[in-house]
Amino acid sequence: MNSAQRRDKIITILKDSNQAISASALAEQLLVSRQIIVGDIALLRAKGLDILSTPKGYMFNSMLKSEETIFKIACLHDDDLTQKEIYTIVDNGGKLIDVIVEHPLYGQLIGQLNIYSRYDADDFFYKVEQQQASLLSKLTSGIHLHTISCKDEETSCRIKAALHQLGIMLSNE
Repeated sequence: MNSAQRRDKIITILKDSNQAISASALAEQLLVSRQIIVGDIALLRAKGLDILSTPKGYMFNSMLKSEETIFKIACLHDDDLTQKEIYTIVDNGGKLIDVIVEHPLYGQLIGQLNIYSRYDADDFFYKVEQQQASLLSKLTSGIHLHTISCKDEETSCRIKAALHQLGIMLSNE
């Protein structure tokens, strides 16, 4: 299989999957190194394909169902409330897509999260602890945005109300 065929196969694998796939899993499946896959993904993105890199692997941005309600919220809180924030979103039917901060030097920084359940949230917090990583919101003294997806407007309102009640949402719009 040449490189063009391999990239076509990566596209097919990602389109056929209903979850993110790691570079290592793709490499094993295609009998190449993980680094080759990382390079292939970069080339596919350069061609305009909307491939997301998440903590769990790669996926097409179109994996988000178009009939879902997608909205952004602005929040302000310290690290101590992060777990409560994420649990509140997923417990009320939301899918936490990303976190966005406005960096004074680099502009908008987006971290793909794709947290859909408490299991995903716990896995995220485990990785933060294991890697002794700082949350992006540390860069902006706790101010950040989230993109959230949910099944309908009623669910969206429930999520916003619950976050507002916690006192971490900057706006309830």
